[in-house]
Amino acid sequence: MRKIEHIGIAVADLEKSNALFEKLLGKANFKTETVEGEGVETSFFQVGETKIELLQATRPDSPIAKYLEKKSEGVHHIAFDVEDIHAEVGRLKEAGFEILNETPKQGADNKLVVFLHPRSTNGVLVELCQGE
Repeated sequence: MRKIEHIGIAVADLEKSNALFEKLLGKANFKTETVEGEGVETSFFQVGETKIELLQATRPDSPIAKYLEKKSEGVHHIAFDVEDIHAEVGRLKEAGFEILNETPKQGADNKLVVFLHPRSTNGVLVELCQGE
């Protein structure tokens, strides 16, 4: 793993949250994107080398909608940038981590993503990201 790529924050209202984080960080978001496969609309803020990704559900059966129902708004996941996502999945699986999706899928920001189950990471949903 090379660095923290982004911190994902589940939000109920993306417009209000964008305004809040713009005030907090002193800068506007640089990108919004809808990821149909995950049922989520995202908004990205750059903070140094790391990004903050705000996530709002676009449908009631999406993982973010379920998260908000269970836990409310807040930190949803920490994403790590990896050079070779397939090699990392193999390494982590061998080390005993529970992989939620062993086959990388298309995520936001044009990245391949894999998630590790929070049961195996002290309650933190971990995302692995590989850019093109």
